Amino acid sequence: MLYIIGLGLADERDVSVKGLEIIRRAERVYLEAYTAILLVDQSQLESYYGRPIILADREMVESKSDEILSGALEKDVAFLVVGDPFSATTHTDLALRCRQHEPSIPTRTLPNASILTAVGATGLSLYSFGQTVSMVFFTDTWKPSSFYDRIAENASLGFHTLVLLDIKVKEPDLKALARGKIVYEPPRFMTVDQCASQMIEIEGERKQGVCANGKLAVGVARLGNADQQIIAGTLEELASADLGRPLHSLVLCGTKMHDMEWEYVREFAIDQAKFDSIWKAEYAGKG
Repeated sequence: MLYIIGLGLADERDVSVKGLEIIRRAERVYLEAYTAILLVDQSQLESYYGRPIILADREMVESKSDEILSGALEKDVAFLVVGDPFSATTHTDLALRCRQHEPSIPTRTLPNASILTAVGATGLSLYSFGQTVSMVFFTDTWKPSSFYDRIAENASLGFHTLVLLDIKVKEPDLKALARGKIVYEPPRFMTVDQCASQMIEIEGERKQGVCANGKLAVGVARLGNADQQIIAGTLEELASADLGRPLHSLVLCGTKMHDMEWEYVREFAIDQAKFDSIWKAEYAGKG
């Protein structure tokens, strides 16, 4: 059987008891290592789990899944996922490949906390979130703005938008690749300030007010960990904020922010008086 096991968000101790039991008896243990990361390294996981771990990068999961599924009809194979197993479509695809295998490979999923639910620590109601969007690193020649349309749809309904920030792990250096050499760039993790800056930059092109400087937003980092950080303010304020090491996410607040949400979130405000003033002028009573 293939077990797809959610690890939660912080460290090796967030795994469920059921998950840990399966990991310790599995024939092989893989760790998906590119859609998200834990806040501890591989050796710490191996020490706690008492098992060696095989890192599964994008190439292995998407192009060499047969290696992962090999022997899963006769033995237990554990596939570990940071957060919840189905927070990324990559893992749905792996489960589908098990179904399509001849004969089909049985699967079992063990859920865990993900950013999609942990973001409730901000005090914003999960019932009031719209579509989740992703923000990629801009380059000098590539600045995709499709995220803006999804945020605009959410904003038209007064919904909050969770923005997931780009992760670059084991990305090939394109210049080296052009010379026939495979060289990987150092890992990069987008920060809240980078995300806010890119949102404001696209606002300058679209000019619809969706990601204007004065829009209220909440930045989060390392949710679920002892040193988690949550800050609130305008996009302009978040564009200068430093929340430390990864992973980061951002929430753009919708106008349906209830009084109770405001009361909770305001405690994280960079400038509480300014936050309160904007909320009362543009958000209060619109839910």
